[in-house]
Amino acid sequence: MAQHKIGLIMNGVTGRMGTNQHLIRSIVAIREEGGVLLDNGDTLLPDPILVGRNENKLKALSDKYGVERWSTDLDAALEDSYNQIYFDSQTTVRRAEGIRQAIKAGKHIYCEKPTATSVEESLQLAKLANEAGVKNGVVQDKLFLPGLLKLKRLIDSGFFGEILSVRMEFGYWVFEGDWQEGQRPSWNYREEDGGGIIVDMFAHWRYVIDNLFGPVRSVSCLGATHISERVDEQGERYKCTADDAAYGTFELDGGIVVQANSSWAVRVNRDDLLTIQVDGTEGSAVAGLRDCKTQHRINTPKPVWNPDIQNPHDFQAQWEDVPDNKVFDNGFKVQWELFLKHVFANQPFEWDLLEGAKGTQLSDLGLQSWKERRWIDVPELKL
Repeated sequence: MAQHKIGLIMNGVTGRMGTNQHLIRSIVAIREEGGVLLDNGDTLLPDPILVGRNENKLKALSDKYGVERWSTDLDAALEDSYNQIYFDSQTTVRRAEGIRQAIKAGKHIYCEKPTATSVEESLQLAKLANEAGVKNGVVQDKLFLPGLLKLKRLIDSGFFGEILSVRMEFGYWVFEGDWQEGQRPSWNYREEDGGGIIVDMFAHWRYVIDNLFGPVRSVSCLGATHISERVDEQGERYKCTADDAAYGTFELDGGIVVQANSSWAVRVNRDDLLTIQVDGTEGSAVAGLRDCKTQHRINTPKPVWNPDIQNPHDFQAQWEDVPDNKVFDNGFKVQWELFLKHVFANQPFEWDLLEGAKGTQLSDLGLQSWKERRWIDVPELKL
């Protein structure tokens, strides 16, 4: 069987997400496995060129992970016909310009989200890619988490009966940077640099909700900047101008209500950094990043409110684990493999730039709802 190579521009991989999830755990891992296995038995080996602004960081990554090509010249990488795919994991404020350049150069597009800083610009990118005839995709990694795959298994099986409501809790305490170094880059807390948890997380919630429970029809959102001052990577104090918490409610088809709390100023007292509880007429489930547990109608206890006695129930023990029943690979890597096969072998890939624009749309409408303190309808986006 034959092995095929495909040139891949990776722009912005010196950042935390680009390095860990996209370079190391996806492309490097695929290369170490010998490439992506195609249906005809051939393999497809991604051949990346690392692109960015910091020569030292690029060279260090290249040396450490055996990547032969790197450059600070994006134009030259785009001019090289060997490179068929452009991937972008830069900060949000830089992403749209890089994607426009790549579309103009005829490259297929794969990128992180948000795809741009506004829904208008995100939709424009989708239109440009469609008009240019280039294949395009957006990272929607949480769909490939083991916990959410198990949750999808339950939904597809009809376990819940009629789904009534969904409660999502996401977040953790991000250190302010004074007595302990923060876990996230400082730009996340500056609106002028594209920061804010609504811009960041509502793009995720859009594809999670749409793909698992149904289209979002309206949104009500309250944002907050709970931590007003932080310390940046240089040890300098700065004023936080972006929201670090968001309290959202979404209405879906059929009257399903989704509540989603997102916060970088919350201490975790739950099973995981992300938990999604789904309640239905026939049963309920709680999914985390890797695990999922259920409680069916016939196993539901009958608690009675009585604050004068000790609680007689061990509520946590009354749930059952959903078994793995398979080996789960890294979600970023799985989607990379699907997109590579989409480009090379024309296999289906449904998470395109239009889907990315839907995420930006929900972020924009969430911000508008917060500003105007009212419910906002979510219109259908079309190219």
